[in-house]
Amino acid sequence: MRDAVGYPLSGCKTPALDLLDRAGHEFRCFAGNPLATAEAALAAAPELVMAQVLRAWLLLLSTEAPAVPLAAQALAQARLLPRNERESLHLRAAELVCHGHWRAAGLVLEELSAAYPLDSLALQAGQQIDFFCGDTRMLRDRVLAVLPAWSDAVPGWHSVLGMLAFGLEENGDYARAERLGRQAVELEPRDAWAQHAVAHVLEMQGRRDEGIRWMEGNHGWQQDNFLATHNWWHLALHHLAHDNAAAVLKLYDGPIHGHRPTVVAELIDASALLWRTELRGHAVGERWDALATLWEPHAASGNYAFNDLHAAMAFARAGRDAALRDLFRSQEQALSRGDDNAGFTRDVGAPAVRAFVAFAQNDFARAVELLRPIRTRTNRFGGSHAQRDVIEQTLIEAAQRGGQAALARAWMTQRQSLAEQRRPGARLRP
Repeated sequence: MRDAVGYPLSGCKTPALDLLDRAGHEFRCFAGNPLATAEAALAAAPELVMAQVLRAWLLLLSTEAPAVPLAAQALAQARLLPRNERESLHLRAAELVCHGHWRAAGLVLEELSAAYPLDSLALQAGQQIDFFCGDTRMLRDRVLAVLPAWSDAVPGWHSVLGMLAFGLEENGDYARAERLGRQAVELEPRDAWAQHAVAHVLEMQGRRDEGIRWMEGNHGWQQDNFLATHNWWHLALHHLAHDNAAAVLKLYDGPIHGHRPTVVAELIDASALLWRTELRGHAVGERWDALATLWEPHAASGNYAFNDLHAAMAFARAGRDAALRDLFRSQEQALSRGDDNAGFTRDVGAPAVRAFVAFAQNDFARAVELLRPIRTRTNRFGGSHAQRDVIEQTLIEAAQRGGQAALARAWMTQRQSLAEQRRPGARLRP
């Protein structure tokens, strides 16, 4: 049997085919429960290799440590089954991620996409890996490489437009990114990644009122969507730029954190929003304490440095010294391993964590000392430009509070100049 774009599926039976296609669509939109749908496909066809592959990718791309052994189990089961070349490449890439070799997995997925350009799962998993590794150019180029094979006649076209929109945005091509992202949302209003790509454009260009209208005008991403918290975070950033702390905290207490998330990606958004709100001079009350409690089960994970930084924000602001000690130990252990996270931690994660803890303890000179050497290489531990901006914001605030006014002014001047250049219709000045 073949999937919606014509690729053979090993072990597929008729009842499972629609379920697998539905799971893929849910993942492309970040909607529904693709993991449960993939498991339903497996129940209908226990030898369906791509259902195990999809399960593994969904688990691994969460970046949560407890998900790794579950993904490895799915891959081990798939290894016992007859499979074709495309499926074998998926297994090889996912197994590399299980062992912490994200960049090598991205290369395998590039090979897979070159041979099977309509494999949207390979494309999506590859772009997520590029995101986690901070490989800005590949966020765009991975999609451009397969674009000639795609058209609006191919199922999933909207998601390719959305992925390309995000890659273009991260590479500063804001006009084209916005156009393609809006087109993708018109085709599929539930495509939360495309919605988020346009949100990034509006954030990077400082188009605050437009950003609020964009996020509030489309409700497709707001219901039953596992990227919803991050998109609510984008809306909150626009309100924060207007110094509307009441609107920010209403969003925090509502859709961002009101459901008390346990998913790491959502805890990241919560930490980042509270930290930025305080940097703007607004009090957040006792919110850090509840957030730190939710972060504590992840304190010793040590599997992804970007997560560590956001956990450290909560622990430092809530005074959770024991959790911080666990986090420091986990980072020391991460540095001793030969995987990609060792590099993420060494290059950015470890100094950033210690700098943010120093800032929370009012040791502003130490925060500046630790952040200055990494301010131009923060992409090395993943995330987007918008997410990583909290590091530069913290550096500037630390310099201001720590009596290094000249440096703070210099960095603010650079920041304002770049912001002006990103605005629509801006003319580059010498």
